[in-house]
Amino acid sequence: MGLDSKIPAGALADKWKNHKDHMELVAPNNRDKIDIIVVGTGLAGGSAAATLAEQGYNVKAFCYQDSPRRAHSIAAQGGINAAKNYQNDGDSIYRLFYDTIKGGDYRAREANVHRLAEVSGNIIDQCVAQGVPFGREYGGMLDNRSFGGVQVKRTFYAKGQTGQQLLLGAYAAMSRQIGKGRIKMYNRHEMMDIVLVDGKARGIIARNLITGEIERHSAHAVVVATGGYGNVYFLSTNAMGSNASAVWKIHKKGAYFANPCYVQIHPTCIPVHGTQQSKLTLMSESLRNSGRIWVPKKKEDAVAIREGKKKAKDIPEEDRDYYLERRYPAFGNLVPRDVASRAAKERCDAGFGIENNDTKEGVFLDFSTEIMKKGKESATEKNIHNPSSDQIYSLGRAWVEEKYGNLFQMYEKITADNPYETPMKIYPAVHYTMGGIWVDYNLMSSIPGCFVIGEANFSDHGANRLGASALMQGLADGYFVLPYTIANYLSADIRTGAIPTDTPEFDQAEKNIQDKISFFLNNKGKYSVDHFHKRLGNIMWNKVGMGRTGKGLQEAIQEIQEVRKDFWENVKVPGEADNLNPELEKAFRVADFLELGQLMAIDALNRNESCGGHFREEYSTPDGEAQRDDQNYKYVAAWEYKGADINQEVLHKEELVYENIEVKTRSYK
Repeated sequence: MGLDSKIPAGALADKWKNHKDHMELVAPNNRDKIDIIVVGTGLAGGSAAATLAEQGYNVKAFCYQDSPRRAHSIAAQGGINAAKNYQNDGDSIYRLFYDTIKGGDYRAREANVHRLAEVSGNIIDQCVAQGVPFGREYGGMLDNRSFGGVQVKRTFYAKGQTGQQLLLGAYAAMSRQIGKGRIKMYNRHEMMDIVLVDGKARGIIARNLITGEIERHSAHAVVVATGGYGNVYFLSTNAMGSNASAVWKIHKKGAYFANPCYVQIHPTCIPVHGTQQSKLTLMSESLRNSGRIWVPKKKEDAVAIREGKKKAKDIPEEDRDYYLERRYPAFGNLVPRDVASRAAKERCDAGFGIENNDTKEGVFLDFSTEIMKKGKESATEKNIHNPSSDQIYSLGRAWVEEKYGNLFQMYEKITADNPYETPMKIYPAVHYTMGGIWVDYNLMSSIPGCFVIGEANFSDHGANRLGASALMQGLADGYFVLPYTIANYLSADIRTGAIPTDTPEFDQAEKNIQDKISFFLNNKGKYSVDHFHKRLGNIMWNKVGMGRTGKGLQEAIQEIQEVRKDFWENVKVPGEADNLNPELEKAFRVADFLELGQLMAIDALNRNESCGGHFREEYSTPDGEAQRDDQNYKYVAAWEYKGADINQEVLHKEELVYENIEVKTRSYK
């Protein structure tokens, strides 16, 4: 069965404009008759809630954190892309569109990506108006930096805390509407299920995480903006509370799950240091602008570094392998994330890793070249003739500190190494998920009235996301896309009236949740929730991680099934239902991760090609690059839930049509 993506007809550059011109509207005086639930208050959910409330709808916003300001968007460091061409280096809407499609290895939907590029400039204007303190050049213009996979500077940034500053902008807009009573904010509430009435999304069941109370909330439409599912791997750069439960709940009620195997491995993460670690820390991709990535050329040097007998500075320049610059001269250290990650894995697998952990995995990110280069520039600017190397170093360090200071500070606090003096140690880790709920051009899932935005949907990044595009997509969806498309759907509801919650549909949904809570608290198991989560994560990282094989994926499907069975028999959840119980929260989330992990492995096994972050080792070129099969796999894989046996999920395909760009093998050489 094909899927109707509702992509408008006409020329690519005109689709969105023409679509907006012909949508149904809800008149301003009718908007207060309509209720909208927004689940999640990160950049996508926060911007959507603020905008919809500003327009006059009644919005109920839910987050499991104690404040919307703690949404995981706050952790984004490096920046946000927009096609403004401030640097006058050849950028344009078309080039941003092209880079995003190419970066995603030709597995994204043309129309959605072009719309994203079109509205990108508006996001920057909106955020500047909100007071977001973007970095500026000497003359006062907004500054830009480079990110992986592109050859222009289009990334706007606020030091290494761009996500935090953008989130504060969205939160300020939300707070204004909370003050007006147009947003009713439910902090510390977790969505437990979606409620469908006559096939339409009409509300949610939520649990008050403080009191344990199960609540019913109704609306004319439900917007899910709950982020990605990277924590299925247990160790990832995501906040520990980040989870996939909201998207998995709507999947089980009829929302197709698209491309679950597309997971982004980020190349610049602090390496794993031990088996008791519970999360990983990301170092911003922006550091690849100034840092050079290398390992020793000689294995004996790598061994000596791991054993503490040598330090990075003991390896002479001619014995260093700047492997990204060697393999990809055109892009060097700024190749896309999937390419950089696989290259690091290849070097470490070959025995050149420099970190003394269980797996000997780690590479250097070295700033010494940039410090000396910027120091010389700075000395020239200051008319210092014949500066000493100490002066050059000091001036260069000051430049780097101004650009990346908080990131260097963070690294030193975590590792006790000073990255100005010794290179950072980095290694790839799970970061972002490109897969998610299938949505049409209007951002509506296959459940009428259930819209999915931001990282929770699949729509814009194909098989690999370019750096600084997550913030762009989240804010594009929330500020500039959903407010138009949801009105088109809600225009039929102005006479519906309030949706009652005392109906059989709400009764049944609440009963299902109460039964599950009762099961978890009364199950006489012997292992903690984390015990099962770690076992799942181990299988996922080793067999559904950076390198995948048909044999490994088949084993993973079987092994996850076994862990699932063991979980339901042997999980132990202490505490009570009617107060704060983090273990109970985790039990629900890990139950969902176990099912989703199995679907990820099934999807990866089904896709007999390599593309972007999905790397099947059997389908690679002689020099180890990804080998796509456009003849057979140029489609979105959208899976339909068919019950507890995940092996029974049904695959629906949305064929990807490229009319405006030539589909060809990616090359960053």
